Amino acid sequence: MAKIAFTAGRVAGFKCPPDKKQAFLWDVTAPGLGLRATPAGKPAYVFQSVYQGKDVRLTIGSPAAWSIPDAQAKARELQRLIDEGHDPRGLKRDALAAQAEKQSAAAAAQVQAAAHALTTGEVWAVYLTERRPHWGALHYADHIRLAKAGGLPANRGTRGRGVTIAGPLYPLMALPLRDLVAPTIEAWAAHEAKTRASAARLAWRCLKVFLGWCSEQPAYADLLPAKNPAKTTRSREALGKAGVKQDALMREQLTVWFDAVQRIGNPVTAAYLQTLLLTGARPGEVLGLRWDDINNKWKGLTIRDKVEGERVIPLTPYVSHLLAALPRRNEFVFSGAAGAMSKPHKPHSIACTVAGIDGLTLHGLRRSFKSLTEWLEVPAGVVAQVMGHKPSATAEKHYTVRPLDLLRVHHEKIEAWILEQAGVKFDALAAPGALRVVQAA
Repeated sequence: MAKIAFTAGRVAGFKCPPDKKQAFLWDVTAPGLGLRATPAGKPAYVFQSVYQGKDVRLTIGSPAAWSIPDAQAKARELQRLIDEGHDPRGLKRDALAAQAEKQSAAAAAQVQAAAHALTTGEVWAVYLTERRPHWGALHYADHIRLAKAGGLPANRGTRGRGVTIAGPLYPLMALPLRDLVAPTIEAWAAHEAKTRASAARLAWRCLKVFLGWCSEQPAYADLLPAKNPAKTTRSREALGKAGVKQDALMREQLTVWFDAVQRIGNPVTAAYLQTLLLTGARPGEVLGLRWDDINNKWKGLTIRDKVEGERVIPLTPYVSHLLAALPRRNEFVFSGAAGAMSKPHKPHSIACTVAGIDGLTLHGLRRSFKSLTEWLEVPAGVVAQVMGHKPSATAEKHYTVRPLDLLRVHHEKIEAWILEQAGVKFDALAAPGALRVVQAA
């Protein structure tokens, strides 16, 4: 093969004839150094020699990256390796493998560093997105509320209302997930229990489930201890046990309670509180009612509960009247400016103060429904089915899931008796929205 002295002009002007698959130009200065070109590709420096009786060819690189002197030096280096009895191809493979391993280690270190830097809040956001399809709207809203930041106006556009308070989980959101170890959670539990033990207990339960989910995700499992760090005796003891609440309306308090609630300026709030008492449902279940949950044809209410997933209870006449009078601002029956309204703890507390009733909570209205039914001869299983409780075998020997019409017989009786004791009179046979409610003097 003919050899020439490589020059910049000769290298730049070398082309492969169109009728050939490849062409070579060989350097006279550095043995084995050549320039390879193809019709479609870019030229490249190559090294060709003989190792143990077999041809060896290696690519050095592009003329754009290698100068002629550098390519010549590389060819001499490769020839020297052959002269010393080494196969340059194996050495190149080893070098590439070492470089790849180094790059892989560096990439793994970067991934690990990024994972170690993940905050609890970042992973919490992923968790909420992944789990949201499996949760109800109120359960999802609880998770948002528990981890929210504080410092926002309590009621935008209203002066003198102060600012919101951060959720119980908010102090943990800025911590790296790997720092959620048992001592950290125990210290958090002890601190939160001093000012809001009930909210902290709910937050702790949600935190345990969240950390259990993290332990099942390959991306986060290595950041946490093998045992769920929230499941410790100290955390549980720091938060204490929820006290058994006994708040409930007595029969003789019904008149003043209804009178005070019906005087609340917000008709949505007033209707919500009365519906809560007359259905015995959980506060969140009533708050989550949508217009699609009301079946006016068959007089039923679909309640999404935490026991069976959902249950259908009778749409009793007075409750039907209350709901028919509400504005349809969005999908929720008890609506706020955007979505469902917030639980009206404060308006109810004010109404109870006006009525001279102490310590009655929203959940106490659910207890009130249960206790008031004891004045009537209503099967325990009926009350349990309406309220969404699983009846005890001892409470009703032969528990049967009753059809809606049979539940209606008992539920309308309960509603009529409560309204009678409260002095609320109305025409139960009139169409919803046409009912004329009269509060007895």
